[in-house]
Amino acid sequence: MGTIQNVSRRGFLKGIGLASGGLVIACSFPTSSLAKELMADTSAFNPNLFVQLLPNGDLILLASRSEMGQGIRTSLTSVIADEMEADWERVIIKQATGDAKFGNQNTDGSRSIRTLLEPMRQMGATARAMLISAAAQKWNVPEKECYALNHFIYHKPSAKKIAFGDLVAKAASLEVPTDVPLKDPKDFKYIGKNLPSKDVLDYAQGKAKFGMDIRLPNMKFAAIARCPVTFGTVKSFNSDAAMQIPGVLKVVEIPKIDRPFGPLGGVAVIATNTWAAFLGKEVLEIEWNYGKNKAYNSDAYMKTITAHSQKDALVVIDKGSVSDAFAQADKVIESTYQLPHLVHAPMEVPNATADFNGTKCTIYAPLQDPQTARKEVAVNLGLKEANVTVKVTFLGGGFGRKSKPDFAVEAAILSKAVSNPVQVVWTREDDIQHSYYHSVSAQYLKGAVDAKGNVTGWLHRSTFPSIASTFIKGKDHGMSGEFDMGLINTPYDIENFRCENGQAEAHVRIGWLRSVSNIFHAFASNVFADELAVAAKKDALAFRLKMIGADRVIASNSPYKIDTKRLKNVLNIAAKNAGWGRSLPKNHGMGLAVHYSFYTYVASVVEVSVIDGKLKVHNIHTALDCGRVVNTNTVLSQFEGAAVFGLSLSYYGKITAKDGAIEQDNFDTYKMLRMPDVPKINVEIVESDAVSTGVGEPGVPVIGPALINAIYNATGKRYRSLPLSDFDLV
Repeated sequence: MGTIQNVSRRGFLKGIGLASGGLVIACSFPTSSLAKELMADTSAFNPNLFVQLLPNGDLILLASRSEMGQGIRTSLTSVIADEMEADWERVIIKQATGDAKFGNQNTDGSRSIRTLLEPMRQMGATARAMLISAAAQKWNVPEKECYALNHFIYHKPSAKKIAFGDLVAKAASLEVPTDVPLKDPKDFKYIGKNLPSKDVLDYAQGKAKFGMDIRLPNMKFAAIARCPVTFGTVKSFNSDAAMQIPGVLKVVEIPKIDRPFGPLGGVAVIATNTWAAFLGKEVLEIEWNYGKNKAYNSDAYMKTITAHSQKDALVVIDKGSVSDAFAQADKVIESTYQLPHLVHAPMEVPNATADFNGTKCTIYAPLQDPQTARKEVAVNLGLKEANVTVKVTFLGGGFGRKSKPDFAVEAAILSKAVSNPVQVVWTREDDIQHSYYHSVSAQYLKGAVDAKGNVTGWLHRSTFPSIASTFIKGKDHGMSGEFDMGLINTPYDIENFRCENGQAEAHVRIGWLRSVSNIFHAFASNVFADELAVAAKKDALAFRLKMIGADRVIASNSPYKIDTKRLKNVLNIAAKNAGWGRSLPKNHGMGLAVHYSFYTYVASVVEVSVIDGKLKVHNIHTALDCGRVVNTNTVLSQFEGAAVFGLSLSYYGKITAKDGAIEQDNFDTYKMLRMPDVPKINVEIVESDAVSTGVGEPGVPVIGPALINAIYNATGKRYRSLPLSDFDLV
């Protein structure tokens, strides 16, 4: 829980985006980047969450997370309104600028509700208590005789009432009470309910402002030609043809900047409109220094990391003796799984508008991590961070791509070059060919099965270029955070358990994509578990439940421990809802997968048919336990979207490189699932009073392996790599 204060008259209220006046409640709680600072001086108050009640009754919520369709603005509204007993319709949301004062604003890792729920509840309850106190003093009655309801304070004995807004002046003069009780969950009006998006009307009416909607006086537009080979640089260029295109104003070289989120470099065409910039870019004559990465070939690289996965590697966890288990096993099963690079491909391509005036710079952009953008822009312009303002727009999808602000840095550099505001817009081709990619991987698994069908040994060797390679040059092994995503925390009760990490050099920029390393780890472990069940001649569901073992809480370095009872429960629910074990027509099959990620328990059962060599997915049944749910509509939407996302990756997701250049360039070569191919998606949310955990990402990892297992049960053929388009199944 955080520390709550009344900051209505505090000097630091200036500059946070709230007008002076009214009752302003602020909360200070440790968050990632500020944790050490806050904990170092417990006497200091460094607020990072703010709500403001105005005299007219409007309640302003300063949202410190980016909105990209996940509904965080709606969820935060429901929390503050519920605890405060405010009118849902009176809550107005303002987006916080990128600034350290708001704590960690990085909207990824499915952590917004997990980290903000309790502080927001505390703020709402505190504001409610202060308004009750103000009313009691105004009426000269005991506080216990007063209560809050729907934006009013009522006096029980007299039935008098007074609006929140009429109490602002009095409440603003009060000290903050301590130990304010939170609402009993049975009294929730909004939390845990099915609520519409606070922004849905703006979306529907075209009022929501996305990055490319930004228009500033004298603004110019830019398109950038980048080297086809990742990490290549400009040797020389001729801009004569580009300058002949009407509307083109200037051609500027952008240097390659060797920072994790620095631009790849290239040649920018600046014009009066986007179309002219795009046309100018196409006719640039550029000679490139391709560098050593021109030798990169993804097919050859897959063979390399697959070979690394077959030999002893860096040990990351070792329990018991897997060698003894294999030596004594009735059966030993070995399999290798391969998954390619993936790209985010959000519907809204990367874009940013920068306005540099010589001493200060303002960035307008769809960013998941505005604070990092602020830092990178400051470094590249030679400014103090205090002189950079980042204004976050709505995001037309993100999936992790928009937490890397290279496109914002590009806009800042170009604004400085032409002394005008500049909007950089990537094309779809730019987005797919010059991104930060989800890691390619090769996974080797070996299992020991005894005569009774019990798994007695498990070896999982994971080989993939790490996200750490983007931050540490030459890094060719993974990092602990990646191992915690479905490798070392595989929740099976196996006496002899060993995980290793193979060597893998990065040849492209590696970044996080929705569910990150859980994608390939869950794929390998769930398909392999199915293969072990077949070898043991056991039902896949019963076998998996036995592998998970008895109800227990598994210790870890995280404050969130794996509760196997909750894990088994979602698996049983998904199986029951799907009708696991029922008779199916010929060439039909079901497959299951279960996974724990972002502290949430998820299981999916996929039902398919394969007729005349073509796959059709009929139903997906998903069950999840994410603790206390804030907005059921959001959770359902996220898991329905995750199912479609997972199917898209399974059907078509593949990024390849030849001679160092990415071969895919648009949605014809990097396909997405079309609406006619979307199956029936059924989602059941387990009711829980446990701590709220992630929902944006945990639904993705189970889809691919459940699909593969279903195809096996329909056809008897086991696929150990994706996408399925490689096998002409889709």
